[in-house]
Amino acid sequence: MYIDQVPNFSLRQLSYLITAARLGTISAAASELHVSSSAISDSITALEHEMGAQLCIRKKAHGLVLTTAGKQVAARAASLINEANELERDLKTSDGELAGPITIGCYPTLAPMILPVLLAEFGERHPRVSLEIVETTQDLMAGKLESGEIDVAFVYETLVPGAPNHAQLFSQPAHVVLAADDLFASRETVRLEDLVERDMILLDSPPSSQHTLSMFTDRGLQPKIRHRTTSYEVVRTLVGRGLGYGVLVQRLNNISSYEGYPLVVKEIEPAVEPVGVEVIWPSGAALTRRAKNLIKFAISRKWK
Repeated sequence: MYIDQVPNFSLRQLSYLITAARLGTISAAASELHVSSSAISDSITALEHEMGAQLCIRKKAHGLVLTTAGKQVAARAASLINEANELERDLKTSDGELAGPITIGCYPTLAPMILPVLLAEFGERHPRVSLEIVETTQDLMAGKLESGEIDVAFVYETLVPGAPNHAQLFSQPAHVVLAADDLFASRETVRLEDLVERDMILLDSPPSSQHTLSMFTDRGLQPKIRHRTTSYEVVRTLVGRGLGYGVLVQRLNNISSYEGYPLVVKEIEPAVEPVGVEVIWPSGAALTRRAKNLIKFAISRKWK
């Protein structure tokens, strides 16, 4: 393999720049990396000299801010450092065994079903892989994928921001959750038209809230929201207390609320469109071998 020219800067210099930019000050980067502030400052100055461009603006009162050129260098430098780390890791695991970290993003209401499977089953197959979990709403997911903070994520297909690669794992329709002694508990199905005058407990977390409200607006209805919460279990608990009904997608085997109050699940009539659950990953970044294996595992597994 022919190499045109060996660059005059090092991966260490690039890592100093990235760390200082991430933390906002040279002193904070020095503390994290256990080196002197002058070592980092001199390293960045030398890197700027080799690049022939100012990469950051350093102000004592305001810390360190990347220039446009600095942002470009930092973005590409992160990929170079990751590739170098992968090369070292692969050489140390020449037996072909997967090793190293995978950061998994997951929408909170999917976490109880998705994460235990990954941690237990995938973790058992690949014990040298470290699975790190980030639970976050989908509106924040795209930025974390694009920045490399998250390698792979599990989300609902609705309102996935950006344009990541994706594959559907399964789909299921929304359902109504009622207290066991609710007037509608004996019904086989429930119509949204019969619910609009009753109190709703809304799961107010994107995209669940948009999806729930759109089901009503598509039928010209306006639900009566009594309480809003970002917690799936709080919805079930308030419903169990008889404070209203809930509309949820994720289905759990536990038919009682967190407090132990019995719940019943009713299908919506006429049927609503199922919501897909997907695994997504960045479209513009090279995946590690272990991340590819995690995606393959998730797609091939029977989730229902």
